[in-house]
Amino acid sequence: MPEEPEVLTAEETAALLRVSTKTVLALARSGSLPGEMIGCAWHVARSDVLGFARLTTAEENETDDQDCGAPSEPNGAEDGC
Repeated sequence: MPEEPEVLTAEETAALLRVSTKTVLALARSGSLPGEMIGCAWHVARSDVLGFARLTTAEENETDDQDCGAPSEPNGAEDGC
């Protein structure tokens, strides 16, 4: 089994995160995803990609767990928001 590279290209990062290369480039340019411009291409450490994915997933789960603020049904049942 081939060893996985420690540094990924934007395309490899996109495949790992299951997003478009355009999204990876935007995240890298904004600083949301740590990366380095080497020549004319972005490169990202695999550990940074995995950390970004964990952080993003944790934030999404935290948002999903918060109450949406809608009143509950009179019988106490949730309305499914």
